[in-house]
Amino acid sequence: MVVGISFFVLFSSTLSLAFLLSKWFSKGQTKNVPKGSLGYPIIGETLSFLKAQRQDKGGSDWLEERISKYGPVFKTCLMGSPTVFAIGQAGNKFILASPDDVLSAKKPLTMKKIFGRQSLVELTGHRYKLVKGEMLKFLKPECLQNYVKKMDELVNATLVREVTEKETMGVVVFMKKLSYDLSCNILFDIKDEQSREALFVDFTLAFKAIHSLPINFPGTTFWRGQKARARIVDRMIPIMNKRREEVSKGVVSSTNDMLSGLLALRDEHHQPLAHDLITDNFIFLLVASHDTSATLMSLMIWKLSRDPEVYKRVLEEQMEIIKHREGTEERLTWEEIQKMKYTWRVAQELMRMIPPLFGSFRKALKDTSFQGYDIPKGWQVYWAAYGTHMNDDVFENPRKFEPSRFENPTKPIPPYSYLPFGAGIHYCIGNEFARIETLTTIHNFVKLFEWSQVNPEEPITRQPMPYPSMGLPIKIKPRSNMS
Repeated sequence: MVVGISFFVLFSSTLSLAFLLSKWFSKGQTKNVPKGSLGYPIIGETLSFLKAQRQDKGGSDWLEERISKYGPVFKTCLMGSPTVFAIGQAGNKFILASPDDVLSAKKPLTMKKIFGRQSLVELTGHRYKLVKGEMLKFLKPECLQNYVKKMDELVNATLVREVTEKETMGVVVFMKKLSYDLSCNILFDIKDEQSREALFVDFTLAFKAIHSLPINFPGTTFWRGQKARARIVDRMIPIMNKRREEVSKGVVSSTNDMLSGLLALRDEHHQPLAHDLITDNFIFLLVASHDTSATLMSLMIWKLSRDPEVYKRVLEEQMEIIKHREGTEERLTWEEIQKMKYTWRVAQELMRMIPPLFGSFRKALKDTSFQGYDIPKGWQVYWAAYGTHMNDDVFENPRKFEPSRFENPTKPIPPYSYLPFGAGIHYCIGNEFARIETLTTIHNFVKLFEWSQVNPEEPITRQPMPYPSMGLPIKIKPRSNMS
């Protein structure tokens, strides 16, 4: 009987919420909003969007279907909120260059619940500049130069330890764990293996919840993600308390790592930052710094497995660097990273054709408009890289893999057209860290091993980041000149 009553209450509440949301959505219909469909109450078109992301073309067909019906500016409903898509360079610029008091970087409910209300993507004004400025101290060129040797040592040791005795390996899982360990070691100085392992499991669960339906029932992806986030916070509190004490006593310098820097930082009132703000940004940074890099590194191994000519040129470039190494130096240097021009052009072209971020949300904080359409306050807006990355007015023959287009382009790439790291004020602050991490990993991979795909026709799907759908299992063996 109790179960029956509980179900009735839940069912009634859901219907009431659906009714209220549908009335809220319909308020926008009195305005000149773009054409399109808001789909079902609450759910909207979220399920079809996520399903399209998981398919081989990663959502481009979903976009094309709506663009052909409604044009490059259309409305839908995603993650529980009415959403306007603005496809193309003009749309990218409108969304990414608008001031924060018009289009805020505030994210959908799922992202807000996982990242936290005080993560960098939610902050505005003075607090945003303060926190971003502290993070940038550890991502500026002089710091990045100091990371190269340590990163090279960690990547090399991990590959030798984890891969040498194996005949096969799953690249995606390996790269996720590798990039996570690099972030923990280099950016946050968290070296305790037990803590790192426990945190990694929960970060994996939390990340899955970011692109899910905001349904907080036991057993749902969103529910599991929030539980994982709560465990991350619980595990971080003693780590932060110990680090804060070490910083205050001078045992650890505030310039040692990003976590120490945030703990030592003072706000406009000369007060230390709240624990919540630091944990929110720790979670945001670890997700941002490790999963996007893991995506690119996995795609690089996938591409090198499938394209002998590209593989040959990357191998030649990396071996040439080793050949011209002076003295007894065995580890990579900053100068050598700068010589990996072709390898990075391969990465750039991969990110053009298979961008790590399909697109991203902003939120209208006031009524605004774009190309004659009204965008009501409270609605989301969304830009998609596909609109320019695969546009032949921007990139000649865009469906052809051509790394040389980033070497000496016949015409410059227009602003807001190439967006693997976003653009505008919220341009990804870790893009250079990701570049060094990717180049260091690929250097060691091709130097130490030869490999081939177990499933040569393995497609790419979005989960929501683009990964080889089977985890990219490869047959692998050491090179004869392994060092």
